[in-house]
Amino acid sequence: MSWNVNGIRAAIKKGIDGYFSSLDADVWMLQEVRALPEQLPKGWDWPAGYQVHLHTADKKGYSGVATLSRSPMVVVQTGKPSTVDPSDSEGRIIVTKHGEITCINTYLPSGSSGIERQQFKELWMAEWREFIHPYVTVDEPVIVCGDLNVAHTEDDIWNPKGNAKMSGFLPQEREWFGELLSDGWHDAFREKFGEGAKIYSWWSNRGQARAKDRGWRIDYFLLNDAANDLVNDITINRQGGLEISDHAPVILDINY
Repeated sequence: MSWNVNGIRAAIKKGIDGYFSSLDADVWMLQEVRALPEQLPKGWDWPAGYQVHLHTADKKGYSGVATLSRSPMVVVQTGKPSTVDPSDSEGRIIVTKHGEITCINTYLPSGSSGIERQQFKELWMAEWREFIHPYVTVDEPVIVCGDLNVAHTEDDIWNPKGNAKMSGFLPQEREWFGELLSDGWHDAFREKFGEGAKIYSWWSNRGQARAKDRGWRIDYFLLNDAANDLVNDITINRQGGLEISDHAPVILDINY
């Protein structure tokens, strides 16, 4: 399960515990947790039976990722040094191992707040592509997931013409995503549903976008060949994007 929860504290108030129970994933990879452990609600705890690892941002109430695993997991790496953020102070990467499967939980920066932030994002994107590249050719399954803040094709966005100059759908961002696929990564969702299927994972809070299903697909599972061979199904749970977050959980079912 990959899910940008748009703040775990708000998600708790909105009932995310019910989704932990009903969706019952073996591994949860959450993005935009936006809370230090001591900021979690008094008396609340992560779902029972899971090992939990958080990588929080230095700035309170900002970014952060968390990986939860029902079976024992090995934390391979917390954070990824980069030119623009040498200590991954924004809390954007966790790499874990679950048996033979490696999971790379990623929350890619947004560039929507201005040109400086877009430049930060694009440099981060380039270095992240280099970071994950060695994993694409290994024999063991590798699952890369998260909110990548990029819609790849016109099928991945409700209004492609109106958003052609918006961060997240810029030509160079879309080209970058195509380069990921050229490297050998599989976009599990698109490979299942094919071209033409306009199914989204994020909706703006403006203009009744959520109610009218006018969204973007920016939350992904990218798989190497070994992981792609294990895929049984992939779905987007839109209801979770209506009740809990502005993003929906993306569910990958593998035979393992």
